[in-house]
Amino acid sequence: MSSLRTMIVDDEPLAIERLALLCSEQPSIEVVGTANDGVAALRLAQQLLPDLIFLDIGMPRMDGINAARALGLMDKKPAIILVTAYDNFAVEAFDLDVVDYVLKPVSGERLGRAINRALNGKETANGKVASQSRDSSYASEFWVSHRAELIRIAAMDIERIEAERDYMRLHTAGRSYLLHQTISALEERLNPEQFQRIHRSHIVRRDLITGLRHEGGGVWHALLGDDMSMRIGRKYLSEVKRLAGK
Repeated sequence: MSSLRTMIVDDEPLAIERLALLCSEQPSIEVVGTANDGVAALRLAQQLLPDLIFLDIGMPRMDGINAARALGLMDKKPAIILVTAYDNFAVEAFDLDVVDYVLKPVSGERLGRAINRALNGKETANGKVASQSRDSSYASEFWVSHRAELIRIAAMDIERIEAERDYMRLHTAGRSYLLHQTISALEERLNPEQFQRIHRSHIVRRDLITGLRHEGGGVWHALLGDDMSMRIGRKYLSEVKRLAGK
């Protein structure tokens, strides 16, 4: 297995030391340099051309979000894993197409999973074809909070979405996750060829709609398999009926 030439960027020397120690336990990681702010990270990255950068967000001079944007413009773009004590930058992280978003304090097990994602991304860049283009204007994945970490959910693993006040509940096979976003903003990020808004509070994956049922009085339901149905809002009825060519 090839190693990843890695940089660590954090404004706290102890944080760099701890992460470097964890990296020393990972055979696929070779730490080639460290930096204390985004400006220094850009300069060093141009010299070292690393495969991977662990990047803190809250730093002086240039924060990790702006540094990640600048690093993304490099000819040899490094994979980036954001490492932060805060969980409120997940949307920005998705837009930056980072490999992972790891919350401090970082455990060795969590670091290993993030590194595996970076390795998988390197294999894809070396010749494997991604299932969805990164240049797509629609989201192929989402960052969601789950217990003490943030994880990625592939868009096509989402079966349905329900609004719960200021949060969206993303239902996948047997599990659900909360995402802090409005349903209108989320709808704009979803490919309309794959997802259908059926109600002011519900979005479903189109390939899971097995039929439409008229309940009388202008009430319609979308059938999702044999044992589930969801009411269709009047505002969305004509659009949903187009699925059946009506």
